[in-house]
Amino acid sequence: MRGAVSDALDAFLAEKRAVLAGMDASLVPVLEEVAAVAEGGKRLRPAFAYWGWRAVTTAAPEDDAAVLRAVSALEFVHGSALVHDDVMDAARTRRGRPATHIGFGDRHTALGLSGSTELFGTGAAILVGDLALVWSDELLRRSGISAEALARARPVWDAMRTEVTAGQYLDLLRAAGGLPGPEGALKVARYKSAGYTVQRPLHLGAALADAGPEVVEVYTDIALPLGEAFQLRDDVLGVFGDPAVTGKSVDEDLREGKQTLLVALAAEATDDAGRALLDQVLGDPAADADALDAVRDLMRSTGALEAVEDRITTQTATAREAIAEAPVLDDARAALDALAVAATTRTT
Repeated sequence: MRGAVSDALDAFLAEKRAVLAGMDASLVPVLEEVAAVAEGGKRLRPAFAYWGWRAVTTAAPEDDAAVLRAVSALEFVHGSALVHDDVMDAARTRRGRPATHIGFGDRHTALGLSGSTELFGTGAAILVGDLALVWSDELLRRSGISAEALARARPVWDAMRTEVTAGQYLDLLRAAGGLPGPEGALKVARYKSAGYTVQRPLHLGAALADAGPEVVEVYTDIALPLGEAFQLRDDVLGVFGDPAVTGKSVDEDLREGKQTLLVALAAEATDDAGRALLDQVLGDPAADADALDAVRDLMRSTGALEAVEDRITTQTATAREAIAEAPVLDDARAALDALAVAATTRTT
């Protein structure tokens, strides 16, 4: 499955390399950056979409190949979201390499270009993210699925892209003090990540299979708790993960001031001194190791970390129960259950 997705992306990008190189050789690094952000991931979104389709249909080999190409387009949507998220968070790394805006800032310096290095990097990253989103549409349209299947997929596709963009704004708003408390954190998690990671990919699979509303309802029952658990695991890894495994510093989320459920629960459970510590350290790009460790200790001592882990466990169990009871083919049931476990017990 992962190999098929990589093959579909590689074939598409090979075509685009020729197109951009034909326009101007200086555009090749733009393509290479789109390729870099689209590779190396866990391929969870295409996997959920593919098995959401396979769960309710028996396909001919040519249909299988076309659907694999179609769901591969989700990786471009994901890549676009990552690039834009890194710009908004002023993140410096992604998957063990410089974030896109940092990389293009370095290119600006290396080429001896004039003007602001930071603005060049930011502008280039916005365009890279936009291009990935444009190409996601093109890959879906040219995947080889039938016109009828494409027409069924479009409403889901459009809803997904709207939701992830809206979720990014809600995240920006929460970081600035809007949408306070645990409820705000969970709303951001749902729309910024959970929806386009599990719910809409499963719905996309259902649409490609021409499944009825009862299947969509079952998929929603699976996706909402599972998508939340996925994002909460991401939040935990962002603060308590192993940088050698995640490819990302465990200090960045704290220095960026990410207002996750971990932060909200710690703020609720602590005293005035603890809240003062959170206010002082979160969002401070110069916060030192001792201050960051103090915040981590606070998350542990207040029970915030334990509460988030408990919620991950509960939501994952709810999703797995829904998978076990779903009216789907047995091989797909096993695959969906394995995906649920992988999404919530991951270390990267």
